[in-house]
Amino acid sequence: MSVGSITPALSSMGQPASSAQSDAGASMAEKARKAAVEFEGMTIGELLQPMFDTVDTSDGMFGGGAAEQQFRSLQVLEMGKQIANKGGIGLADSVYRQMLAMQEKAQS
Repeated sequence: MSVGSITPALSSMGQPASSAQSDAGASMAEKARKAAVEFEGMTIGELLQPMFDTVDTSDGMFGGGAAEQQFRSLQVLEMGKQIANKGGIGLADSVYRQMLAMQEKAQS
């Protein structure tokens, strides 16, 4: 359902239009926050990648091999996502604020 399809009196869910519009705004803010955290996770993963590229794991009991080389980048990106989901380095907050400012500017 788009915001434009809401009738002035009630939305299709029986809520007042102003309430439905504020719900849509909250939903947009939630999507922006999620996108900012995902961006931070990808960025942290990319920052961690060179560190793991230089670690020699061939001497370890479970280290080395083609499978490890193949899946290392996925593991590092997942580590970045987990770091971002637990608070990260603060990048998501800055990106989120900038996204909201851009949305407000586009609406006005």
